[in-house]
Amino acid sequence: MAILKALIAGAVIAGCLAGPSFAQQSKNKGLPAPIPQEYLDRKRDEAAVDKQYKETLERTKKNAVPTSAKDPWQDLRGGDDSKTKR
Repeated sequence: MAILKALIAGAVIAGCLAGPSFAQQSKNKGLPAPIPQEYLDRKRDEAAVDKQYKETLERTKKNAVPTSAKDPWQDLRGGDDSKTKR
């Protein structure tokens, strides 16, 4: 009799612990969850900012003044150092 009571108590406890896990499962299996409007708004805003950024880059490239790539240390270096001196 004590063994039967222990088994019943174990089954009740297991059922109580398993209940919340079944409650967390989606009721509409196979159907995608609806996309929240905030997510869509954020994506649209990110796309607009990205477009403005690219347009600004293009404008600055067109208006940029070409600069010469001069080595600032050119005058401080010695002559040709490619040959080893012994």
